Amino acid sequence: MSTGADLLRGPSAAAESVHRALLERGATCAAAESLTGGLVGAHLTAVPGASATFRGGAVTYATDTKASLLGVPRDLLADSGAVHPDVAEHMALGVRRLLGADYGVAVTGVAGPEPQDGQPVGTVYAAVALPGGGSAVRLFRFTGDRAGIRYRTVEGALALLDSAVRGEVAGNIPI
Repeated sequence: MSTGADLLRGPSAAAESVHRALLERGATCAAAESLTGGLVGAHLTAVPGASATFRGGAVTYATDTKASLLGVPRDLLADSGAVHPDVAEHMALGVRRLLGADYGVAVTGVAGPEPQDGQPVGTVYAAVALPGGGSAVRLFRFTGDRAGIRYRTVEGALALLDSAVRGEVAGNIPI
């Protein structure tokens, strides 16, 4: 069983790696979050010197805020719900544009305790909007309790962002 400290070690290390990669490239990022409620931004800003690489974030927990703040198409949300790969992609593109960052990272999913939008607990989509306009989306299927799913989401999203910044993600990767 993982302790709270164990859960924090993974995302913290991922945030430090992202920060280093962004610094090396003179780039910035921004975060759009749903189920994590600001944890991605909290981990990114916990890194000393984060103001050089992190532009800010948008916590769009309510479905309608994904449309009003980030430009996620309302018809997509109505037809597919908030837990969908295209929603994650639009969130990443929207926060990148909104905050003038080189990279946008976004997460949307189901932390529980109940399924949402026809998706089981543990279903998470993470997306990264790339500087050239492309994007990468990844599906995660986590198990565990609500807190564990949220922290694994942060780690997964930051690992995807880190890979993208390092040029290991060319865009439109399969989910």
